[in-house]
Amino acid sequence: MLLQILSDFHWTQLLQPQFYIEHGGLWLILFVVYAETGLFAGFFLPGDSLLFVAGIYSSNIANEFIPTGNEYLDLLQLIVLISLAGILGNTTGYWFGKKVGPAMYQWKENFFFKKRFLVQAHDFYEKHGGGAIVIARFIPIIRTFAPIVAGIVQMDQKKFSFYNIVGCIAWVSSMLIGGHFLQKWILSQFGFDLKQHLEVIVLGIVFITTAPVIMKLVFNKKDKHKN
Repeated sequence: MLLQILSDFHWTQLLQPQFYIEHGGLWLILFVVYAETGLFAGFFLPGDSLLFVAGIYSSNIANEFIPTGNEYLDLLQLIVLISLAGILGNTTGYWFGKKVGPAMYQWKENFFFKKRFLVQAHDFYEKHGGGAIVIARFIPIIRTFAPIVAGIVQMDQKKFSFYNIVGCIAWVSSMLIGGHFLQKWILSQFGFDLKQHLEVIVLGIVFITTAPVIMKLVFNKKDKHKN
């Protein structure tokens, strides 16, 4: 089975949330959330769309841990486990930034590291302060680098931990619950199964979450041209 997966694998599958659910389930989801929220090399991994789709498949995924037979307990299990992974991921990013962060500005750029992402996260942090740790959870790329920047600027550890926990639970809960109940409502009201149209859901989530970043880049370019 593993050989079959490898033979059919293409790197674009790493951007598709259903790939992780089908080939790794709960444990791969936990790893992706940990990596995307704490390791600078994980910025390209799907975060929001993966959690939203995981909410749609919540009962199937939760059965890999403790089968409960109750959709609400299954959802609660996922919220707790994935929140822990996200909190641990951000904590890793924070300590990484605290130890080696300043030297990152001198690193040579490659596919896994872009200096502009670090600068954008730093500007975002300067603008929003501690709340940036919460807000950043909902913004791709910024989500990955915000905890690293928090470590670089030596944010108080207790303050960081508070915003880290609040932000992660809010992010994970909203995405999982949104996916679960949207699937349930649309299926009961319209007989439309989101599981059969995941590509539409993923595109919608990607558009909604990246729109603020794209708009910021566009307006920044316009402001530079005016100056």
